[in-house]
Amino acid sequence: MVLLPRLGEVKKETEETKMKNNKKGMEMVQVAILVAIAIGLGLLFRDHITNFIEETFYGLTQSKWR
Repeated sequence: MVLLPRLGEVKKETEETKMKNNKKGMEMVQVAILVAIAIGLGLLFRDHITNFIEETFYGLTQSKWR
């Protein structure tokens, strides 16, 4: 004998599934926004970042510590 779930239980499961999918979508939006902010800041300060990296590596290559 096969037991079928009641109509209310099936509806509850689909609502829970929709809620989980909605949360996953919101997390993806948050990640996309954070990546966009990081890229924007990188582009905005690229000269400062490049100078910092060049000065750091220059200092490392000129040091006598090996």
